[in-house]
Amino acid sequence: MGVTVTDSGMATHTTVRTAMSRAQLRLRGMRRLKGARRIVQLAFATWIVIAAVRNQTSPSGQSASLDALCPFGAVETLITWVTTGHLISKTHSSNLVLGLAVLVAVLLVGNVFCGWICPFGALQDALTWLRKKARLPQLAVPAGWDRWLRWGRFVVLGLVLYYSVSTAKLWFSDYDPYVTLFGLRWLFAFNASTMWISLALLAVVIGGSLVVDRFWCRYLCPLGGVFSIVGRFSLLRIRRSRRACTDCTVCDKVCPAGITPSKAKPFVSPDCVGCMDCVAACPVKGALRVEAPVLLGFPVLKEAERTTGRPRERVGAGSKDAS
Repeated sequence: MGVTVTDSGMATHTTVRTAMSRAQLRLRGMRRLKGARRIVQLAFATWIVIAAVRNQTSPSGQSASLDALCPFGAVETLITWVTTGHLISKTHSSNLVLGLAVLVAVLLVGNVFCGWICPFGALQDALTWLRKKARLPQLAVPAGWDRWLRWGRFVVLGLVLYYSVSTAKLWFSDYDPYVTLFGLRWLFAFNASTMWISLALLAVVIGGSLVVDRFWCRYLCPLGGVFSIVGRFSLLRIRRSRRACTDCTVCDKVCPAGITPSKAKPFVSPDCVGCMDCVAACPVKGALRVEAPVLLGFPVLKEAERTTGRPRERVGAGSKDAS
């Protein structure tokens, strides 16, 4: 209970208030952020499922297929259109508009699509939650293996683009775990003889995601490979303050993408999925923060001098002094 003392020496009671510790405030912020992200993920997943049900139950051609609602379909369509002059079958030019909108979003605010919108990312987050609740073991991938395995996204990307251009079809659609699961063909038009490969791949990805957080996103997702490249040029990035950071690595422990924000120099890896868990979990104010603008992957503003209170200074895009 707080008190104040007047000039006459008489004490008067001030308003009683319970102050929350910094740790409690941080935990509350983490819960609120995670709750907001879960609501957004659930909303988009529900929308996709409803669209898939309509596509499976409506007469052919009367509702959009899941391929038309997938941003990666736009990547395949664009590459095929540029190289052959023709659109991929089963898609529409509106698919390019969707892809362009997602591309602009990544350039403006980073890879929030994977962390907040993608239903398959939401599924993997749910599998991580399930693993923790069931107290199942987590597979710790060695750092060296992790770096090499992440190249798998670009291998898959190259294969998909090659076969999409050469066949002028959504070649990956028959194997894509996202389409396999959310397209609902396994529910409305099950055919073991034609679907066993895609269902087997889906089972492998789900099994991998149970033991490795966001297994598909880290090592195999071709759209994640595209975002990893484009995300380097985002105007908004998460930045680590070398002066404020205490190297506690709390941010590393909560990252679902398996990157290490505690080692950012100064921006976190473009493999970041934009979930913001690291920023919310950081116990040191200002050690991790979302910063804009970022010019072609370089900081525009010098790190703030928090100890002296001096304002930020502008520096050149490639300045070595920026951190």
